[in-house]
Amino acid sequence: MSKKTKTKSTRHLRKYFLWIAGVAAGIILVVALAFRLSPWPGALLIRAVFNHGGRQTLQAMRKKLPDYPAKVLSNQQYSKGDKDALIDVYIPEAAAHTHASLPVVVWTHGGAWVSGDKTNVAPYFKRLADQGFVVISLNYSLAPGKTYPTAVHQLNDAYAYIQANANRFQANTDKIILAGDSAGAQLSSQMAALLTNPQYAHEVGITPSLAPSQLAGVVLYCGIYKMEGLANPNPLLPKVVSWGDDVTVWAYTGTRDKSSPLIRQMSAYYHVSSHFPATYISGGNGDPLTNVQSIPLAAELRSLGVSTTTLFYPQDHTPSLPHEYQFTFNKDGETAFADMTRFLKERTE
Repeated sequence: MSKKTKTKSTRHLRKYFLWIAGVAAGIILVVALAFRLSPWPGALLIRAVFNHGGRQTLQAMRKKLPDYPAKVLSNQQYSKGDKDALIDVYIPEAAAHTHASLPVVVWTHGGAWVSGDKTNVAPYFKRLADQGFVVISLNYSLAPGKTYPTAVHQLNDAYAYIQANANRFQANTDKIILAGDSAGAQLSSQMAALLTNPQYAHEVGITPSLAPSQLAGVVLYCGIYKMEGLANPNPLLPKVVSWGDDVTVWAYTGTRDKSSPLIRQMSAYYHVSSHFPATYISGGNGDPLTNVQSIPLAAELRSLGVSTTTLFYPQDHTPSLPHEYQFTFNKDGETAFADMTRFLKERTE
């Protein structure tokens, strides 16, 4: 090959690589703009990561827990025309043949409002039902497809549906426990505040479907109760955590305005009252939410005279217990389950 031909070939190769670099830069720019202009890309990425974690949790549970016998009524639609409005009902096998009416635990799943499903911890619900409860796990519309307060209205509709079908579900709707984990704890705590604080219900635009007297208690794991803590995350947190907090709040609220009144409105901490139900609240010592969310809510409830049972751990507890530690059935997970079950039985006797 002549020197002239080699030079020409080198020029073509250089142009080709420049073209590739330009295309790559353009794609990166478009992706970066997409992440800045809409919560969708970030929310879908977080959803994929969380869903993967959810599948791993479910697989681990299936290995560790026996298949507790239960009658399961799957995919009961609690609101006509709403494909997301589904619940699963777990009735202990021992009671399914007696038509006994049992206390109800209504569990709202976590997933940062952008992910998760009512079936993610199904073995856990079967185990809980085996303790003598009707356990109802519910779905709600995920963000950013639907934004606040859609899920709040859906939960209120679900409670009404459970009441209307109490006989079929063998549910004693005079003994209801609202429960949830992570984002589900945020939703359950908000619903308990709405049901026991008429002024707050009016502010949100909700006509409660349950009377305060029907609430026997609340169970909250690893939740968010002061939303500004996510909207304005601790700068000492890893950047990826701060980014995730920012995206999920944006996706759920539908706004990037961190001063939006919605942030405070959806924060149960500011709306609980002395009428709030007896509460069980827990979080792991390795969960960054525990010190800034769970412990402050427990203190606020106690200051109001609300019966509050807590399970927290010293900072040097080993192993360090992460977010959603209660679903890992090691020694500490077992302790949490026994502690919670004791609370549930005391509240529904």
